Amino acid sequence: MPNEENVTPTNLALNSNLETVFSLDHVDIYYGTYRAVRDVTFTIPKNKVTAFIGPSGCGKSTILRCFNRLNDLIDSFHLDGKINYHGQDLYASDIDPIEVRKRIGMVFQKPNPFPKTIYDNIAYGARVNNFQGDLDELVETSLRRAVLWDEVKDKLGESGFSLSGGQQQRLCIARTIAAQPEVVLMDEPCSALDPISTLKIEELMHELKENYTIVIVTHNMQQATRVADYTAFFNAEATDKGSKVGFLVEYDQTETIFGNPTHQDTKDYVSGRFG
Repeated sequence: MPNEENVTPTNLALNSNLETVFSLDHVDIYYGTYRAVRDVTFTIPKNKVTAFIGPSGCGKSTILRCFNRLNDLIDSFHLDGKINYHGQDLYASDIDPIEVRKRIGMVFQKPNPFPKTIYDNIAYGARVNNFQGDLDELVETSLRRAVLWDEVKDKLGESGFSLSGGQQQRLCIARTIAAQPEVVLMDEPCSALDPISTLKIEELMHELKENYTIVIVTHNMQQATRVADYTAFFNAEATDKGSKVGFLVEYDQTETIFGNPTHQDTKDYVSGRFG
């Protein structure tokens, strides 16, 4: 694998017409003294789907969780460098992580409905945040945006667990949308789903990017080519301490990453030679 000194990531020069949502500047991520990710610099555009790909252990999910400060829940975590959200340092001392998570929602790998009714799953966040609008309208709108309304409109009082796996994941997406975020983070949202449910989630992503910025971690190369406008390829290398450190190899439009990548490691990964 290449050494730290001789890898220069391809940093995408975004089209000037695209607004930047996240900007990472020489980000290093640590757990205690262990450096898990090194020197990541790139930007993520608004109202696009950006995919993170790469082998296990290269830091994809770690970086994703930095965007809404979920890594703060790990005591040993700390970050060097800077992650800006619309020009504001997400890790500045005056930034409230709870407020960050209201604007930047997360959908996890496995569907995780609350042990509540379908209606209450969607309404939960609004109630906690003293939502003053029409709750019924919010629930319906959120379920419609998640392309789930027609399937559940007659059983809103039933448990969220009564739904199939794919429906549960769309319920979780609807619950995230109901909090009215700007960004939706998805950490391998289809890995536990069947092909038909996966296709529905992918179609949903295409619709959601009209209103939201989406960042997805996926191990499925075909999925990245189907849903992502931009793709970041991460890799990992062994350190002299026997651990691994992740780093950004290349970031560009998805068609470039899969069709004409700059780095040989990228070409080898997307063609299935490793990973």
